[in-house]
Amino acid sequence: MPVSAVRIRDLRKTFGPVEAVAGVDLDIRDGEFFSMLGPSGSGKTTVLRLIAGFERPTSGTIELGGRDVTGLAPFDRDVNTVFQDYALFPHLDVLRNVEYGMKVRRVPKAERRERALEALRSVRLEGMRARRPAELSGGQRQRVALARALVNEPKVLLLDEPLGALDLKLREEMQVELKSIQRRAGITFVFVTHDQEEALTLSDRIAVLDGGRVQQVGTPAEVYERPATEFVAGFVGTTNRIGEVCVRPEKIHVHVDGEGEREGGPDTGDRQALGTVAEVVYAGAVTRYVVDLESGERVVALQQNLRTSSMDVMGRRGARVRISWHEAHEFHLSGAGSAPAPAP
Repeated sequence: MPVSAVRIRDLRKTFGPVEAVAGVDLDIRDGEFFSMLGPSGSGKTTVLRLIAGFERPTSGTIELGGRDVTGLAPFDRDVNTVFQDYALFPHLDVLRNVEYGMKVRRVPKAERRERALEALRSVRLEGMRARRPAELSGGQRQRVALARALVNEPKVLLLDEPLGALDLKLREEMQVELKSIQRRAGITFVFVTHDQEEALTLSDRIAVLDGGRVQQVGTPAEVYERPATEFVAGFVGTTNRIGEVCVRPEKIHVHVDGEGEREGGPDTGDRQALGTVAEVVYAGAVTRYVVDLESGERVVALQQNLRTSSMDVMGRRGARVRISWHEAHEFHLSGAGSAPAPAP
């Protein structure tokens, strides 16, 4: 059995009366992009800091590449950390920022210059090596921070919400860039985020945390399509509970009386229910329908706007509709936690 890049067993951390991490077990594979996802206070950042050595566990063990590092200082662990605020030196240019860690380790000047330039090439910033951080965009500063972390060739790179300070468009661009950098480097990335879409986009596997405990570990498809608990179902996307089963909004088709079949085709599904449109939210590419069913449940359905405009869909508020879905898209929930009710 291959040795895990990171192996955590019964990890616990208390701060006074608060148990921030409450018995976490994780195996993170070599070379994978692994995300820890959860709301504020779920324990994900504390787990990351424990792996880095910035915090000491109350109990439990941490292994890196099969080596027990539980009691070691951060500089004795083969990891580097990238923070949300980049932590660049404002008085140093890009090249010297990337070289800094190697200089502290007394790497010869010629070698550290060569490695720093290679790291900048890997993040496509070799042409900006003479600039200072203040002369760079947010995305460029983030890539400098990545280059500085990658240049030391750590076995594991820890990323604490590194894209959180970026605007939406730049954040989406950097998600693609980050995944590309990880693939080229072949290094294990452990990524902390509270953004569900970001975790689904970037990760090979995701650990969903809540209350200091791991609720589920799986691929993005597994976590989204087959959530293990009500908390996971409610936190990772929106979940409709219809009777004894749950269905994701995009799996539900809305049929408005007198308007023919739904956008995108005549497929009606093998499960159906009647209701009234309580709210319509037009979001450009999709429309979100909130439907009150005759059975008393409220569900949310997403429909692509393939042939409709905002004027078309906004007139459907109050309309009688039939919703349908396929039995194959239903899932059942077990375990603790509660899913939030669907909202407009």
